[in-house]
Amino acid sequence: MLAEISRTGDPADRARSELTQQTPVGETLVQGLMRAQLSLALRLSLLVLIGLGGLPWLFAIAPTVGRVTVLGVNLPWLLLGVVSFPFLIVVGWAYVRLAERNEQDFVDLIRRPER
Repeated sequence: MLAEISRTGDPADRARSELTQQTPVGETLVQGLMRAQLSLALRLSLLVLIGLGGLPWLFAIAPTVGRVTVLGVNLPWLLLGVVSFPFLIVVGWAYVRLAERNEQDFVDLIRRPER
């Protein structure tokens, strides 16, 4: 009975049944989504690592930069104590938007009729 439905049904129904029945095709589709999400997470993690982890290196390599004061506050304190939080919020917001876009692309792929 399921074979008849998948032969006569909409191609999107066939793709959904591949996912729900956990066939190799469905598993490959899900692994592709997982790979895209992992790649996104690693790229943004690298951005945070370079952005925040690079600051101590900058202050160690160029000590004069570490002695700069802005509005009476040392630059290292300002960057690591104040600016880092909005930076992390923006990176988190970007991750959510891009992850949702990956998921929407996945749903569009599943719903797209075969040509």
